[in-house]
Amino acid sequence: MRHACLAIFLSLFTTMLTALEIEDHRFFPGTGERVLKVISTADLEVFAPYLAAFQSSQPGLSIDYTVVSSAELYRAIRNGAAFDLALSSAMDLQFQLANDGFAKSHRSEATTALPDWARWRDLIFAFTAEPAVVVLSTQRFQGLDLPTTRQELVTLLREYPERFEGSVGTYDVRDSGLGYLFATQEARSTDAYWRLSEVMGRLNPQLYCCSGQMIDDVAEGRLALAYNVLGSYAAERLARDSGGRVQILGMQDFTNVILRTAIIPVGAQETAGAGALIDMLARLGQRDVPGDWPLPPLGQTGADNVVDFGPIRLGPALMVYLDPLNRRAFLTEWENALEQR
Repeated sequence: MRHACLAIFLSLFTTMLTALEIEDHRFFPGTGERVLKVISTADLEVFAPYLAAFQSSQPGLSIDYTVVSSAELYRAIRNGAAFDLALSSAMDLQFQLANDGFAKSHRSEATTALPDWARWRDLIFAFTAEPAVVVLSTQRFQGLDLPTTRQELVTLLREYPERFEGSVGTYDVRDSGLGYLFATQEARSTDAYWRLSEVMGRLNPQLYCCSGQMIDDVAEGRLALAYNVLGSYAAERLARDSGGRVQILGMQDFTNVILRTAIIPVGAQETAGAGALIDMLARLGQRDVPGDWPLPPLGQTGADNVVDFGPIRLGPALMVYLDPLNRRAFLTEWENALEQR
């Protein structure tokens, strides 16, 4: 009987998933009838260790894990898709959902122990702090001095346009929620962002939805560099790159740091399981727990000292560039810089 009910559930859930633009999906069967439906922007190879650790403590709970883009996740939750937990790297879109009433409250000893800057009104919880980095092809940069600031990168791209023509990758911020967050926050913090964007725009840049695709194209030699990708994904890819084809650069003049966050959607059914997974992630984010954890916990960025913390904050200021007029104005300027004709 349990298997029949589970089969019916999976059939209905699969029908619902066809309405989403899914990047990956996997079902992790448990021993009981309960199913935790997770929608996430974290790639399976990156997040699988967390799911394995959680399921070892909750063996009766099956996990249905769906990977989508941050923008698709936002639309899905806003449209009432049936998920119990939403994990996203686009903290501005997550905050908008929580602020607009699309998240359920969750309070526990683990979440209240989070720093104030890592949670908001028991609705949204951060569990990683991940810097944006530049990933480059060591082969394509052979013989060149590596840039350490955005101005040095601008100079390098200007001096060697033939080497970088068609081989610079960055986010298409019209479609990527994380890319839009990185771009708007960087534009607020440094004038070098628009200078760099204009220079990249003259080189026929390749535009992407996701960090993973950019990093793979660098590793395969299709790109010379990928700008503003997640450092956690780059480190995971570097660990698999025995040929030394990929190198990670952190810009020394300014570093964007995003908080990967969790919310329980207002329509969630398996709230107990969702809360338990949030609690585990919160504990991992606050402590150096032994294990194969690909994503950097909160404490690894120096975030305990707010003065030294990265520029992106979890708060209402995140919604400034989500205002339709502000978004339209930013995208117009971005298109003028990146899509030069």
